[in-house]
Amino acid sequence: MPSASLPRAVFAMDPVHLPLLFPEPLMARLRRTAEIDTALVVDDLSDPAAAAALAGAEVLITGWGCPRLDEDAAAAAPRLRAVLHAAGSVRSLVGEALWERGVAVSSAVTGNAVPVAEYTLAMILLAGKDAFAHRERFRRTHAQPTPAETAGTGNLGRVVGVIGASRVGRRLLELLRPFDFDVLLHDPYVDEAEAAGLGARAVSLEDLLRHSDIVSLHAPDIPETRHLLDRARLALVRDGGMLVNTSRGALVDHVALTDELVAGRLHAVLDVTDPEPLPADSPLYDLPNVFLTPHIAGSLGNELERLGRIVVEELERLADGLPLAHEVRHADLAKVA
Repeated sequence: MPSASLPRAVFAMDPVHLPLLFPEPLMARLRRTAEIDTALVVDDLSDPAAAAALAGAEVLITGWGCPRLDEDAAAAAPRLRAVLHAAGSVRSLVGEALWERGVAVSSAVTGNAVPVAEYTLAMILLAGKDAFAHRERFRRTHAQPTPAETAGTGNLGRVVGVIGASRVGRRLLELLRPFDFDVLLHDPYVDEAEAAGLGARAVSLEDLLRHSDIVSLHAPDIPETRHLLDRARLALVRDGGMLVNTSRGALVDHVALTDELVAGRLHAVLDVTDPEPLPADSPLYDLPNVFLTPHIAGSLGNELERLGRIVVEELERLADGLPLAHEVRHADLAKVA
């Protein structure tokens, strides 16, 4: 393809992510597909060099650390026709001005859903084996558990409740299929037939909370879902139940959750919290019934290359005049995470 026909692309992200997202083989494909200055990575829209780059940009390749693409950004990039996001949700990234202008937006969120769902599956399986409690007990006693201590342990017939048939939620439902779980699903946009096709039974949120041994959160972070699990709904979870949150901390009332966890009534695997990170004096750091990780479920390390590959493939489609495979529709952002 002659160089004159190549779209002009600009990186907009924290530069630290660039080599992991686009190792040399992927960067070489980018150079063949777009006119791109690999030495310029925009992370400050007020920078004069950034302004000059945006003025001619037809494509923005964005990632974590990209400034919000608001009205000022839209005005600075009059030729922009596509945003290709090498990360997860674009809900907080792309402002109304770009949506209204009809700029195509694509996200590697389906790629980022893979490690989140894998992490969640691992936590569900470990929770079913009561691995976290056995680890704490083994640390104290150095003794094998007694039959009485393992009586309630095991994944056979365990009831797993999935809240939200988002991309992560759907991937998790797929991963749960080979196991002997009874899977419940709550999602206001999924009916009984679709839920059955996903390998789950559609139920109300309240019924899911009442009947699940393990509850896993995968709803979008929107105003309507803030504190979706409030004090009253957390109280519905059976004694000894496990909450797994790899979505967003704001979906849970953390004051109410902390009370439940300090009391020892519930267990939790929390990869996300509200606030994030938690205050240094939060009791959740030291509770034996809490497994707390620092937002690691999403793509890290070599997993970032998966996101970069999705973006490269999208750019190749764009250059060839083909529809984007991972295009995000503005109207769908309220439905999926």
